[in-house]
Amino acid sequence: MDDRVREALSKGGIIDITTTGRRSGLPHRVEIVFQNIDGRLYISGLPREQKRHWLANLEADPRFTFHLKREARYLPPGVAAPGDVEADLPAVARPITDERERRSVLHHMARAWSRDDIDEMVRHSPLIEVTIEDA
Repeated sequence: MDDRVREALSKGGIIDITTTGRRSGLPHRVEIVFQNIDGRLYISGLPREQKRHWLANLEADPRFTFHLKREARYLPPGVAAPGDVEADLPAVARPITDERERRSVLHHMARAWSRDDIDEMVRHSPLIEVTIEDA
């Protein structure tokens, strides 16, 4: 993995992920935010009772593609842009379901996103840890 990719991964930001549809078997690409917390990569989202399709897909097949991209768009406070790096990285997701672990990780995200509804986030935000296979 080159140094520019490592640098982009260390900052967090907006990326795309491509999962495999759990019923169709077809690729599904979605834009999403990732964060690097103490050297570990996480993907989450705002709280919503309905499970996201991307999360259901990753629960069925945890292998996906983590796409670093060049586009600069609005980022929540405290989240950096990936920069001028483009890379398609093979990755594996680990859905985080343990309440204590969820609270610990989501605490960092809530702070970065200027949110004060940590209990709601723990109950209803999607949350996965990402392992980049090339790393």
